[in-house]
Amino acid sequence: MSAADWITTPVDAGLLRGALDFERTARGVLPHRLPAWARKQFPDQNLAMMEAQPSGVRLAFRTRATAVELDVLPTKTAYQGGPARPDGVYDLIVDGRLAGRTSVPGGNLHTIDMATWSATTTPGTSGTARFAELPAGVKDIEIWLPQTEITEVIALRTDAPVEAAPDLGRRVWLHHGSSISHGSTAESPTGTWPAVAAGRCGVELVNMGFGGNALLDPFVARAMRDTPADLISIKIGINLVNTDLMRLRAFGPAVHGFLDTIREGHPTTPLLVVSPVLCPVQEDTPGPLAPDFEGGKLSFRATGDPSDPGRLTLGIIRDELSRITTARAADDPNLHYLDGRSLYGEADFAELPLPDALHPDPAGLRRIGERFAELAFGAGGPFAEA
Repeated sequence: MSAADWITTPVDAGLLRGALDFERTARGVLPHRLPAWARKQFPDQNLAMMEAQPSGVRLAFRTRATAVELDVLPTKTAYQGGPARPDGVYDLIVDGRLAGRTSVPGGNLHTIDMATWSATTTPGTSGTARFAELPAGVKDIEIWLPQTEITEVIALRTDAPVEAAPDLGRRVWLHHGSSISHGSTAESPTGTWPAVAAGRCGVELVNMGFGGNALLDPFVARAMRDTPADLISIKIGINLVNTDLMRLRAFGPAVHGFLDTIREGHPTTPLLVVSPVLCPVQEDTPGPLAPDFEGGKLSFRATGDPSDPGRLTLGIIRDELSRITTARAADDPNLHYLDGRSLYGEADFAELPLPDALHPDPAGLRRIGERFAELAFGAGGPFAEA
């Protein structure tokens, strides 16, 4: 195909879904999952990286095109001393079905030293995600961006005109969680457990899962308060334990404050609080977690003292979340609680163990998404359609 056959369409808010904000760059646009005002309120570079990784973010448009190209500049992450990570994946969805999958090699490389959490970035070159031989006729297309690669979108080219995908009237599901929700170990962006659940249940996903950063930050609660949503869930606990961020005395008031802030903008929206899935190394042992690269494979171990009063464990957090939501539900009938072990528990761990002692593998994430679809969206669930 010659250059004259391509149509270039500017990427703007009308084509982006799942992003709360986007930043115009010298080359194109950079999607963000936290708004600009919130990004000014944290100095943490790890959260800055995580919110810019576009988990759940996709381009959505309607077209007759049979060929699509997306020029991007990815920023990939590597951990010093750890094994090389595979290139991120771009998923092409045509009329609701997976129709293509590709990767873009190269790009910037962001290398993190997990001992000190210092990082360096080596500049790289842009590349192109290509999809060809698509079915003829008008169709709705989504290109899901890699969930673990910061992705600067430079240009969208097609061999037929593009218009923004129509609003199909689907409910919007806003979710906040940790790296498990972010999908750090998913095989592709539609393989994260929130994407699996959203696809099964026909809802529009806004994924605010931030690896290592589900920490009850007030600016996250305010961002959720201000984001239109028909359904809201928060999955909290694991990061509070593995960072050893707070003690029991601070945890309860922080949960209340987070929920109070969300309710300021969504007073009657179904709101589901989800406790951590099973993670044996932190069930009864506090953090912080320490990385271990023994044998060239990353794993984690808990280093806290279980006898130290007030330290948080997953067991303590589940008890507190159950207690808090039960008490609040007396005045808030649209508030619900789900024990995370119903999504991934002891039987699941025996069948699909955590490869690094912390994160489920791709099959485990799919199972969590399928279970959530059943328990939250199924008959009698808090997100079931009336």
